Amino acid sequence: MDLRELGRRAGSMHELERTLPAPADWRVELIGVPEGAPVALRLRLESVMEGVLVSGEVDVPVAGSCARCLEPVEDTLELDVQELFAYPGSTTEATSEEDEVRLVEGEHIDLEPMVRDLVVLSLPLAPTCTEDCAGLCVDCGQRLDDLPADHTHEQLDPRWAGLAARLAAPGTPGAADPEEN
Repeated sequence: MDLRELGRRAGSMHELERTLPAPADWRVELIGVPEGAPVALRLRLESVMEGVLVSGEVDVPVAGSCARCLEPVEDTLELDVQELFAYPGSTTEATSEEDEVRLVEGEHIDLEPMVRDLVVLSLPLAPTCTEDCAGLCVDCGQRLDDLPADHTHEQLDPRWAGLAARLAAPGTPGAADPEEN
């Protein structure tokens, strides 16, 4: 972003409204911003004594998979941003750690790292398709929300499997023939 129009006079302001394509690396394991998706920026750049204060909103679409049932998840993040880009040699730069403050570089500021950090840090680590997603059945792998409420699987303790086979009704698979005893 070129700052020549803004100038260094405290109190001057410039509004910016742009839509840019998202790069490929804005994601966490299960969800992220699709490459090339529109990133809408509505920002206000204000010249202050220490640098340039950037504030406003960032809207970005996200897509991924539910952490519980692996169904597709799509949403839009609407994020507020407020970040100070300090002038080189300012008090803010002198009193802050190197990685704590962003700097004005000549007459430019790079908004991409700020927006990337804002978006990626706002992504959920375990996204869900609905707040009360029940996940998958551990026995059959079907989505529990799609199965009837009384869905169960017969659990047979392997220690009793031999006895169960002997006591099963004649004619059923696994039943012992009574004449063999």
